[in-house]
Amino acid sequence: MSLLPESASFEELVQDYYLAVRGSGLMLSALDTQLVTAWAQEGVPFEVVARGISRSAEKALWDARPGEPVLRSLRACRRQVETEIRKYRDLSAGQGEEAALEVKKKPSRSWEEVRHARLCTALRALTERESTLAPRVHRLLDTVLASVPREPAAMDQQEAWALLVLLRALPFTERRTVWREARTGEQQLMTARARRVSRRFRLQAAVRRRLDMKET
Repeated sequence: MSLLPESASFEELVQDYYLAVRGSGLMLSALDTQLVTAWAQEGVPFEVVARGISRSAEKALWDARPGEPVLRSLRACRRQVETEIRKYRDLSAGQGEEAALEVKKKPSRSWEEVRHARLCTALRALTERESTLAPRVHRLLDTVLASVPREPAAMDQQEAWALLVLLRALPFTERRTVWREARTGEQQLMTARARRVSRRFRLQAAVRRRLDMKET
């Protein structure tokens, strides 16, 4: 999700992603910085926190006024981020306990498996609403989504690729509308890196909105 070097710290990754999604700002407030430090101590992958931020921002995106930041502060994402952290830790703990006890039953699903299953379910539901996209969806399920990623970053990439494929499957006029929607509210006073992250977030949000897949 981030274009920072691999050596960047967890705190740097979160700040970079939040400011890009927000669309403005150069640094976090003191209170937001404390919040990021608390999340870092949870010991979860950056992508888990980034998912909470993006879900919060996506919900707020369509209510924001032109020229207004999508999020006023990182604290506005707190509930969603901590929900994602809790989900990730609960699922990870469940897997660890079963491995330690060698329970002979179907193991708990991982965070990635749960996300993958939700995405596949949303895509199958999409074929019922829009039959013209059914062939492309079935191809996605048989290829791009045929296996479950083992890491959060790989799951993010898989979902992004699926949304891009669906965007390309739309008629040209609809694709153009989605692209324009994604560019609305773009801030000019952003670094090239932040602008790319922001555009990617807004484009994926616009595709999900067009396909009514906001809860994947």
